[in-house]
Amino acid sequence: MEELVGAAVDDLELVSRSLAQAEAASFAAMVRYRDVEEARIGELDSSMRALVERSMIAMEIGQAMGLSEHQVVSRFAVADRVIEHAPACWAAFCDGLIDAARVREISTGLDRLERESSWALLDEKALAYATTHTTSELRAWIKRFVTRVEPDEALDRAEKAREQRHVSLHHLEDGMSWLSAYLPSHQAAAVMKRLDRAARIPVDDEDDRTLPQRTADLFVSWLTHGETTDLPTITGDVAVTIEADVLTGLIDGHAESSDGEWSVPVSWILDEIDPDDTFWHRIVTDPVTSDVLAHDYVGRFAPETLAKAIRFRDGVCRAPGCRVPAGRCDLDHREPWPTGPTNGDNMWALCRRHHSMKGHDVLRWILPSGREVPADTLLAI
Repeated sequence: MEELVGAAVDDLELVSRSLAQAEAASFAAMVRYRDVEEARIGELDSSMRALVERSMIAMEIGQAMGLSEHQVVSRFAVADRVIEHAPACWAAFCDGLIDAARVREISTGLDRLERESSWALLDEKALAYATTHTTSELRAWIKRFVTRVEPDEALDRAEKAREQRHVSLHHLEDGMSWLSAYLPSHQAAAVMKRLDRAARIPVDDEDDRTLPQRTADLFVSWLTHGETTDLPTITGDVAVTIEADVLTGLIDGHAESSDGEWSVPVSWILDEIDPDDTFWHRIVTDPVTSDVLAHDYVGRFAPETLAKAIRFRDGVCRAPGCRVPAGRCDLDHREPWPTGPTNGDNMWALCRRHHSMKGHDVLRWILPSGREVPADTLLAI
């Protein structure tokens, strides 16, 4: 049976690599066609004729490949950026080691960086990460990479973006509307944490509303009438990690959310938060080792402080690609207790499904590259 499973995994890896190579071939063919056409058009005498024919390139490719002009232009941008600034990643794409989805994420990261040295570093680091992690994990990793490698540029973009904060209203059909707020990430996270926590408190036994419905109703009640009188004062728990050298002011940097989905300039956290509204967990990490926890406990179950810190550290289920929030996960001993200690190094968040799979010894920590993923590298750059 093990041989059959191994053969099936090998087949899946071969198919995955073949699909990635086919994607790379399609990108390369489009670029070659464009370049040939650009060379031909460049020899035309009429500038108007050249303009018209150049505008037809994307349409002709789209018709041949069943794509829209926008999709073709988008693929041109991705290919040009990665070929120029991340040649190792492009070569890996052509070899089928990474697929188009990962290449697009790498292209997005390149577009947000300003310096040639940063592009070279991303080309080196992203390739190693992309071959052993899922697309969603790569996306979160690149966000962290950009803010860490060019903190000065990231700070400037953040300040400019904060100036554009606003609330907008868009009316739809069927009597519904979208009320949207463009806010600094730490404030938006605090709002959602507070709403979610309050909405989970049952109003009465006959309340048959779903959690999203209670959350929406509470949102309206708070904005139209202020605090409700039938609920206790609610605060939200939000965790951010701050490297020690950033916290002390030695270098500029960002505070990052526990799940890696957002980051903000550290000054926004230190200077602007109101502890009376939101309980912030400031987890200070070593800038070299990223060490967070170092306490051991004798019992099987983690004390509340340790359990909360582990969930904030992991952010989501640590099974590759799983995005179940750590707050809804079990805390699992990597090495089973009592042989394995109850501490931060030996414990991680696993959703109930992946926890059960691990308990039955059927969870295999393998990704499409075929390489096992060391647990201690899942969060590392």
